[in-house]
Amino acid sequence: MKSFKENITAESLANRALFHLKYSRGKDLRAATTFDKMMCFSHAVRDMAVDGFIATQRQYLDEDVRRVNYLSLEYLIGKMCENNVLALGIVDIACEALKKLDITSEEILDLDVEAGLGNGGLGRLAACYLDSLATKELPAYGYGIRYEHGIFRQEFENGWQRERPDEWLALGYPWELIRPEYTLPVLVYGHVKKNFIPGHGAEDVWEGWEMFEAVPYDVPIIGYEVNTVNMLRLWKSQPAEGFRLDVFNQGDYVRAVEEKNWAENVTKVLYPSDYTYAGKELRLIQEYFLASCSVRDIIRRYRKTHSTFDRFAEKNAIQLNDTHPTLAVVELMRVLHDEEKIPWDKAWDITVNTFCYTNHTLLAEALETWTVDLMQRVLPRHTQIIFEINHRFLQKVELEFPGDGELMRKVSLIEEGSHQQIRMANLCVVASGKVNGVSVLHSELLRKNTMPEFNKIYPGKFCNVTNGITHRRWLLKANPELSALITEMIGEEWKKDLSLLEGFGKFATDKKVQARFMEIKKANKLALCDIIEKNTGEHVSPDSIFDVQIKRLHMYKRQLLNAMHIIHLYQKIKENPKIKVQPRTFIFAAKAAPAYLVAKAVIKLINTLTEVINHDVDVAGRIKVVFLPDYNVSLAEKIIPAADVSEQISTAGLEASGTGNMKLSLNGALTVGTWDGANIEIAQHVGEDNIFIFGKRTEELAELRRKGYNPQSLVDKSKDLRKVLEAIRDNTFEPSHPDLFKELYNDLAEHGDYYFYLADFEQYVECQQKVAELYADEAAWAEKAILNVARMGWFSSDRSIQDYCDEIWHLERTPIKPGDEGVN
Repeated sequence: MKSFKENITAESLANRALFHLKYSRGKDLRAATTFDKMMCFSHAVRDMAVDGFIATQRQYLDEDVRRVNYLSLEYLIGKMCENNVLALGIVDIACEALKKLDITSEEILDLDVEAGLGNGGLGRLAACYLDSLATKELPAYGYGIRYEHGIFRQEFENGWQRERPDEWLALGYPWELIRPEYTLPVLVYGHVKKNFIPGHGAEDVWEGWEMFEAVPYDVPIIGYEVNTVNMLRLWKSQPAEGFRLDVFNQGDYVRAVEEKNWAENVTKVLYPSDYTYAGKELRLIQEYFLASCSVRDIIRRYRKTHSTFDRFAEKNAIQLNDTHPTLAVVELMRVLHDEEKIPWDKAWDITVNTFCYTNHTLLAEALETWTVDLMQRVLPRHTQIIFEINHRFLQKVELEFPGDGELMRKVSLIEEGSHQQIRMANLCVVASGKVNGVSVLHSELLRKNTMPEFNKIYPGKFCNVTNGITHRRWLLKANPELSALITEMIGEEWKKDLSLLEGFGKFATDKKVQARFMEIKKANKLALCDIIEKNTGEHVSPDSIFDVQIKRLHMYKRQLLNAMHIIHLYQKIKENPKIKVQPRTFIFAAKAAPAYLVAKAVIKLINTLTEVINHDVDVAGRIKVVFLPDYNVSLAEKIIPAADVSEQISTAGLEASGTGNMKLSLNGALTVGTWDGANIEIAQHVGEDNIFIFGKRTEELAELRRKGYNPQSLVDKSKDLRKVLEAIRDNTFEPSHPDLFKELYNDLAEHGDYYFYLADFEQYVECQQKVAELYADEAAWAEKAILNVARMGWFSSDRSIQDYCDEIWHLERTPIKPGDEGVN
């Protein structure tokens, strides 16, 4: 099939960029700045994708295809310019076109904008899935929020994290297309009134609401070397009436813009702090905003070709990426029942057959709940619908399991207590046709430990889809030299089918391939050395082990355990400065939630270690510690290809899956990990001889807790552990502030060590010694690293998406025929 991409030439691309330079930027080449050139080139690349975008939307409509609508509060899509050039297959063409603009690709990419649409693995997974959906030619739409400031820009001040606004939209975002014609109203607050209709009884009517608006912005998602260009639709909030001129003219200037400010706050930042009532209310409105706009947009599109809702569930799957978009369930019920007058049972049948839910956590505090009082205040009609769903659900449970009050208490959507709480995860399970976990262990624990009652009520509803990553960004784009070596060894086809990467494994013992592999790793480490020096001022050796832990800062992810090992190593060297230590650079990058104070204390501790260790002559050339600020996708793309060791050391049973572990292994880092999340499946695929597993397993920790875990007994037995804890307790690294880390010490030694740091410490230290010994044998290390790369094909997000299609969505591949006109 002919591709619209075949019409793209260096000349056409350069001409389109010059067109935008003149008519979008108002400049000629002589007056253009580097930023102007980046913007006009990005617009030109986007334009080149529009033909595919239009053709894709037209064909979906004409063929009335079944689509998946992916709802996620986060999308970490990263910088788009290089990724889109790669997907369009115009890398060489783009380089040639840039010569006509008198600029290099490096200059362009340096200024490309990274969208502030996410925080961690949840958002990066969503971005990988959109990439795979387009590449596999599957009908899909992503729905999210266009945050003005994203999460935050991280800076360090005296070692402490400081949050600054992420002004990613300040100079414009070239990849989006605004769609004001599809602006939707959003209603909140008000009350519900009974409206009596003669001959029909009473109906509930939502009145007295306040209204603001949602404006959609579309970001094209280009499939790799196919014609499909899907869409990520992002919603921005705005007031229904932006400026009250009448109030302004009366002299009340603040009230004149009050509504504008209130409405725009809804999409100001990702995850507004919920430590205040106002913050909780804003976060609830934000989640409803995404749910309401997306559901109504899906309905709008469906009604183009259907006059009834009889085939709505047949033509649409709505995937909830975690519990944040759960109110989409209630909104669909409200629209079907209240607005479309569909009887309750039929509306519920449509809803359950439309929705699917991905659970991402087993942590009780992360299973979202909202107080009934707050929900009633913000969404009175939705609260009624939730209670009605619960009433009907519990009636069915009582019929099937008569007299089992404990079962009903656990599965109820409403948690009773001094303040009633709505359990959003329970609502997701009840309202979804399928519920999936994201690794084999996670899915098993979800069924057996977290939601066994629901598994009893709904046998067969729970399934597993192990997470995956897109190798197009995380290998082809992030590590082009390694990609070229793989292609030279096994050909081009692996780029489209990552399972073929297995063929690279037969070169694991080839000395020439090993040497080239290690040369590429060294070059990537040198590039990272420059970034480290630029961002931190620290000079690090590329000959040292690059030991990397890059992920959201949370106590269950156990960055503190890594820090404890660093303290242990440091103490050993100070006791015996002549001790032999394999040189190692510990590299951290992570953001802590602004209100997560203990996590921020861990950041401060690591930065304190950095100041002490990196300036101590006794350890010079042996260990260094680096904490790179403002972790994001672009920084990850530089760190991951350079990593030797991948730290995946979460408390067993608490990491749902992880995807950083996959990216690092794919680039030849050896994993140091617990038997947790996707580490288990990585071990099974790469071979347990090619991964470093340590620590107690989920069932062992459960048994420890059942018997009465006593962390102090471990301290009493281990002189090394005791010395590490005393160093934290007394802050021996910064004697002028002796109590700075007392709370960290108390969490470990006095308050029960909830995440089992002390239980795993000894095995972790032993495991790290094995890492050091292996690294000293370059050939053995290279062999294992190459085998890691070669055996990661199963962890492609293309495979994950195929699993979703086979198990949950039942989508059909829809190859796109190029065309000229379209609708969306």
